Amino acid sequence: MQGSPASNEHETVGAYALGILDDAEATAFEAHLADCEWCAQQLDELAGMEPMMAALADLPGTGTPAIAESLTAKPSPALAEKLVDEVAERRASKRRRNFYLVGTAAALIIGGPFAAVATTGGGGDDGGGKRTEATRQAGSPAESAFAEMPDRVTATDPATQVSATVALEKKAWGTEAVLELKNVKGPQKCSLIAVGKNGERETLSSWTVPDWGYGIPDATTEKAKKPLYVHGGAAFEPNQIDHFEVMTFDGERLVEVDA
Repeated sequence: MQGSPASNEHETVGAYALGILDDAEATAFEAHLADCEWCAQQLDELAGMEPMMAALADLPGTGTPAIAESLTAKPSPALAEKLVDEVAERRASKRRRNFYLVGTAAALIIGGPFAAVATTGGGGDDGGGKRTEATRQAGSPAESAFAEMPDRVTATDPATQVSATVALEKKAWGTEAVLELKNVKGPQKCSLIAVGKNGERETLSSWTVPDWGYGIPDATTEKAKKPLYVHGGAAFEPNQIDHFEVMTFDGERLVEVDA
């Protein structure tokens, strides 16, 4: 093999041979490879090395020339050691990224499936992979679910003028509910509470109302005109619920909706 060029732009050849580059990196290297004879020669020597290098990267410590000498098809000892280190570093980097993703997923799981949803994107399915017309017209997942639920109850508080509609659906675990909230001003923190006929209270979800509010009819911005949709769930069955309350964290009841 020829001596290594001074520029470090050629060092990607090992990772490319091992198949551990992402799509963007691989594309960039292939463009470089078309005009680089040195990298083409290295790539020929490294053909078929991925399984062996991957196995070495899993051993304690890093690869050594002694280990590389046991390989039938092998690069130079120094290159073999470098490749093993590169595979180990790439794998460590991937593990760190995976750990972050797992942590994010865990946070979502801990938060539960009934976190408040107040975005305008997304959509849902009708269970068979096809979106219904109501779902296509809806924005967020909570709004999509609201559009699919036919069983609803509505009320407007005469004092606060806050309007709430609660869509319900019986589940094996209790009651799924989606709240549509209008004419609520911020900033404040609120909760949706189900009150059972036995007097027990369950919080289905909680959220923060930003300064601009939700569902304000005469608002000057579109985001303030849009209602808030909040997804929640209760252990109560629908026939066990007496009513719903939208409460602020300060203990003020904004609106009550009979079930």
